[in-house]
Amino acid sequence: MKEKLEVSSNPHVRSKVTTSSIMFAVVIALLPASIFGIVQFGWYAALLIVVTVGTAVLTEHLFCKICKKPSTIKDGSAMVTGLILALNLPPHLPVYIAILGAVFAIVVVKLLFGGLGQNFMNPALGARCFLVISFAKYMTNFECDAFTGPTPLALLREGEPVNVFNMVIGRTGGTIGETSVIALVLGACFLIFLGVIDLKIPGTYLLSFVIFVAIFGRSGLIPYLTGESSTFLDFQYLAAQLSGGGLMFGAFFMATDYTTRPITKKGQYIYGIFLGVMTGIFRLFGPGAEGVSYAIIIGNLIVPLIEKATMPKAFGKGGERA
Repeated sequence: MKEKLEVSSNPHVRSKVTTSSIMFAVVIALLPASIFGIVQFGWYAALLIVVTVGTAVLTEHLFCKICKKPSTIKDGSAMVTGLILALNLPPHLPVYIAILGAVFAIVVVKLLFGGLGQNFMNPALGARCFLVISFAKYMTNFECDAFTGPTPLALLREGEPVNVFNMVIGRTGGTIGETSVIALVLGACFLIFLGVIDLKIPGTYLLSFVIFVAIFGRSGLIPYLTGESSTFLDFQYLAAQLSGGGLMFGAFFMATDYTTRPITKKGQYIYGIFLGVMTGIFRLFGPGAEGVSYAIIIGNLIVPLIEKATMPKAFGKGGERA
């Protein structure tokens, strides 16, 4: 044969959908939360976003050049990683910490494991947890000119009342991109409309979290039956738990990451349930008021086990004819 045919790895179905188009869609979906964060927290939040995204893209480009490989920044994944990390940062974090986080996300979590599609956890979340451990003083300080005092989730842990309406529209303290439920849901609806994500993981995640809180929360079934609470199912408390922290952000934009989620349908449901339960455990029984980031990272680590348990058997090896 004069012509040599190159056979790439499966799948071989042709599609107009590309990695770059998916990443571009995610960036557009995150614009409402990004714009809201900038309007709410000011120009410094915009600076953090630009610096974090720019550092992530530049780091990936330089790493590829140093390793004498083609640059992969055109696929847009580095930009998305930088943007998600930036939206997970407090609005007045020192710039050098944001730069360090972006470098860690791209080099340590992503590229050292082979690049896009081979990282074992979400790079942005891995970097966020690294920064929380390394710079806890800065990463847990959400006070700014507009908002002072504890976050709504911290108030909930102390049994204090919170304004759920303010939490839904975003008039609360928190990270740059997590405060406005409306902005995040708008972006999520855009991704669902395009078919980039579906509701299997986020829907199961949120539902299982609500069920867990309804059983073990402050006004849940267990406290009610044991006499610790005189109220059963305080819906305002449930709504505040759903609207607070990074739950919506994590459920729609991080738990649905193509690389670190299960590929099987059954596995995605199991994954969502696991995330909901773990987030509930961290929030209700852990030392902190949040828990989404750690729940998703632990979920990322057990994805291979979930896929192994839910992968259908091939016909002739125990599987059934379709």
